[in-house]
Amino acid sequence: MVKISITIFSLLSILILSPVAEARTFKIATIAPDGTTWMKKIREGANLIKEKTQGRVKFKFYTGGVMGSDKSMLKKMRIGQLHGGAFTGGGLAEIYPDIQIYSLPFIFQTIDEVDYVRNKMDKMISAGLLNKGIKVLGISEGGFAYFMSRTPVRRVEELSTLKNWLPEGDSISQTIYETVGISPVQLPLSDVYTGLQTGLIDTIGSNTTGAIAFQWHTKVKFVTDIPLVFLVGAFVLDEKAFNKINAKDKKIVTDTMAKVFKELDAINREDNENAREALKQQGIEFLSLTKQEEIRWGKLADKTIQSMKQKGLYTEEMYNVLTSMLQEYRQKNKLKNAK
Repeated sequence: MVKISITIFSLLSILILSPVAEARTFKIATIAPDGTTWMKKIREGANLIKEKTQGRVKFKFYTGGVMGSDKSMLKKMRIGQLHGGAFTGGGLAEIYPDIQIYSLPFIFQTIDEVDYVRNKMDKMISAGLLNKGIKVLGISEGGFAYFMSRTPVRRVEELSTLKNWLPEGDSISQTIYETVGISPVQLPLSDVYTGLQTGLIDTIGSNTTGAIAFQWHTKVKFVTDIPLVFLVGAFVLDEKAFNKINAKDKKIVTDTMAKVFKELDAINREDNENAREALKQQGIEFLSLTKQEEIRWGKLADKTIQSMKQKGLYTEEMYNVLTSMLQEYRQKNKLKNAK
């Protein structure tokens, strides 16, 4: 009888002292419209996580910018109204400036260079954000952004005659315009379509899929066919919220989303290529630059990067890693082509 009592007491102690897996519903906001490929894949990942965790981990999404801009989303994360979100690189820059390292103007020449650099630097960026209390579930490529406009833009000087859109919180675009001596019009993403429609702005910077997803392409006629910056986005959770789920569920969440984002990168790349062709078919003209103008745009980029350094918009350490990897890749590629 004593032995049985001890056994029962031991079992009760284990049950009381053992941590019970707490069910969590992460509230996630994004500017991405519902129904886009990006949202469909993220929802697939969320449903798989719910299934694998037997309902212990769920995601509730607020899409299409209903929770406001990146800045508003961050504020709501700080007060616990949201647990995470899908952000542009610029949206997380106030927390961790090096998230924008991929978006330095004209830093990449080809998409293959991007792949080579990201293979190492994605992990560094994720670690940097974790040090700031942000858990990265995935970094996705948005592709190259281009100037899109209502009137042709081939020369740098032509920008000064137009009303140029500055995305809210986009320090890179702001520095570019400052370098040229332009005062842009700052608008949140939700107001860009109306801005183009009413003539408040004449130009936007966007990747091809974004231009179509937000219907901006219906209000522009020209694309300056030189990649301005490479865009990335990040799907993140507040680290404290993430730590409220158990270790097993954490692994399910990170492994599942890692697979989703690998698939998304491939899909996004294909979608951008298809969107480029769709824009051409709808009569939007892609403007080529002369070699001389390409050099001038390149010099503008160099000045912008130096100005960003002075503002502390990236760290020298990360910049050195990026440029050394690019040099390494270009040298390998040069030797390969020489054979």
